Amino acid sequence: MGGAVSAGEDNDDLIDNLKEAQYIRTERVEQAFRAIDRGDYYLEGYRDNAYKDLAWKHGNIHLSAPCIYSEVMEALKLQPGLSFLNLGSGTGYLSTMVGLILGPFGINHGIELHTDVVEYAKGKLENFIKNSDSFDKFELCEPAFVVGNCLEIASDSHQYDRIYCGAGVQKDHENYMKILLKVGGILVMPIEDQLTQILRTGQNTWESKNILAVSFAPLVQPNRNDNKCETVILPACAVRSLQDLARIYIRRTLRNFINDEMQAKGIPQKAPPKRKRRKCRRRRPNTYVFVGNQLIPHSLDSEDDEKMDDDSKEEEEKEHIEAMKPEEPPRNLLREKIMSLPLPESLKAYLTYYREK
Repeated sequence: MGGAVSAGEDNDDLIDNLKEAQYIRTERVEQAFRAIDRGDYYLEGYRDNAYKDLAWKHGNIHLSAPCIYSEVMEALKLQPGLSFLNLGSGTGYLSTMVGLILGPFGINHGIELHTDVVEYAKGKLENFIKNSDSFDKFELCEPAFVVGNCLEIASDSHQYDRIYCGAGVQKDHENYMKILLKVGGILVMPIEDQLTQILRTGQNTWESKNILAVSFAPLVQPNRNDNKCETVILPACAVRSLQDLARIYIRRTLRNFINDEMQAKGIPQKAPPKRKRRKCRRRRPNTYVFVGNQLIPHSLDSEDDEKMDDDSKEEEEKEHIEAMKPEEPPRNLLREKIMSLPLPESLKAYLTYYREK
């Protein structure tokens, strides 16, 4: 599934294409997509395909096409502080993007059938927290993943504000999914080859809307003859510790201070990179002259044409020189501010989430 937009050269290029095609329509969703590089969730050797609008699968690891994820993110209508359940959480790519919008006081849970995929997702989440330049620009609601079949969730599990199911749901299981949703909540899932948005309007009332024609692999049915089938216990909705709350508010205060400082100095926020489009100049039409008995095309090159050619070559040479220059790593102002505080090194490490850069 996918192929709705052109392939990009990098993550920002892909997002530009998704915006142009109206799959990404809100700033909040755009920021989340730009903050997390889709290529980081691919295995080494497969990253070249990361910025195509195509699904990718290797063994149990699977990523849906970017156009699907963007429609899902928009349809969920995410807000800070909400609770989210990802049924079939896979690599954790979608759950991490959702976490950037939910913020530190949301709930972000995922359930995945395959143990190796859960381990893969945890590794990718740790890599994002430790190494991504985007991490310090947001307040993340870290996803918590559990292994299990999403059709075997304990009957006394809590309900969620937002739910997404990443596998085809049969009509038999539609009500099962709806019960997991709070009143006023939104459920997005593929039913009968349609990505569907379901709003729970009351205790026993729902409103449904088809979003997009899709093709998803169906949910894996529990094997009732297998004694190994176990009820899935979702992560607890734990209250954050006082220590954790202190870290959140210290980082938020410092981030706001940095933003105010930059505004006072008139330093603009760095704009997202834009795609460079090749300049095409319009050629003058040819004229035709008779040479003997033959009609020969003859271009009407003028001094202006030659000057445009020279300017174009110079511009290309400048762009090539700029591209060859090594990029300076962006300054992490939040980290610099934390490291300048008169605090013990162990506390500074805690405030930076033990990041090394």
